[in-house]
Amino acid sequence: MVSSIRPVTLDDIVGLERYETLRDDMRRRVIALKQHRRVAVGSEITFVFENHDTVYFQIQEMLRAERITDLDAVRAELEVYNALLPKPGELSATMLIEITHQERIAERLLSFLGIDEAVSLQVGADRIAAAFEPGRSKEDKLSAVQYLRFVLPPAARRAFLDPAVPVQLVIDHPNYRAQVTLDGNTRASLGEDLRAAE
Repeated sequence: MVSSIRPVTLDDIVGLERYETLRDDMRRRVIALKQHRRVAVGSEITFVFENHDTVYFQIQEMLRAERITDLDAVRAELEVYNALLPKPGELSATMLIEITHQERIAERLLSFLGIDEAVSLQVGADRIAAAFEPGRSKEDKLSAVQYLRFVLPPAARRAFLDPAVPVQLVIDHPNYRAQVTLDGNTRASLGEDLRAAE
């Protein structure tokens, strides 16, 4: 079985023509997978937890969209997207701020400044603060797409894998407070990422 956090390698990549024959089936598989790895916290923020399969699909889609075939360019895409994968003992996610009112996007995004200090994973009694990728938030600007990871120490990993221990994804920001319990298929899918550290 392929580790859920194994980096995507050049050997994994298929050529553009071959990918066209596989794409529909792969899209269906990744959409089904993301149902368990997509977590809405409140009405405006969604997390998509990344793993080998989600990153592989993104790479193949980027190569297809940009018609990239040069090996050095493919390697560059691998480096960029593999950075989204969790390392052993981590969970890694893309956080999307989804603002539906087009005319309010800039103003509403600014109201989320400081969100990089407000996201945590509560595993039983342990609170694990999210580590955000730097450079996606400035004093007067915030990207609607953020990349973050939760680094779980061994005790928190064991607790996460114990179904009796509650796990919540929490946002505690002055302008946005919400939380959601992770359970069922979502918890099982994320647990595979943490088991890869054992």
